[in-house]
Amino acid sequence: MKDKAGIWIDHRKAVIVVVAPTGEHILTIVSDVEKHLERSGDSPLKGRFESAQVPADDSRQRAFTGALNIYYDAVIAALRNVDSLIILGPGEAKGELKRRLVKNKLGARIAAVETMDKMSDRQIAAKVRAYFSTAWSPKAPKSGRPTAGLRAKTRPGTPRSARRTPA
Repeated sequence: MKDKAGIWIDHRKAVIVVVAPTGEHILTIVSDVEKHLERSGDSPLKGRFESAQVPADDSRQRAFTGALNIYYDAVIAALRNVDSLIILGPGEAKGELKRRLVKNKLGARIAAVETMDKMSDRQIAAKVRAYFSTAWSPKAPKSGRPTAGLRAKTRPGTPRSARRTPA
């Protein structure tokens, strides 16, 4: 299992690019979720039974959450066989996916999470290829590696004698 993958995700669709020793393939998963749930019927509603004509906000939220659960489960199922993963996307969906991967004990496979605006499939594939070709090659500069330059963080005002030095 030497596959590496990158995913661009928002609440409407996920584009998964898997880079394997045998080649590269792109998978698109489209969500049935509608981000802006709107009340049905005329606005403003007229009549004595307005509350009976419009579904309650909590039931609409439950439907939205249920549709998102199905969507994220399909995305995680497609990512189960990869060793390393980068998550790209414009909004909250990338953080939600990361939390779900950690919850499913797949969090160790996440190499990076980056904010990216709308991208074409070819741009996503190029970004994933570029990330994994430089980030994991032994000759790559240390600044391109995922763990380069990490040091223990100290609070401001900590005396130098109390600071830990990197090993």
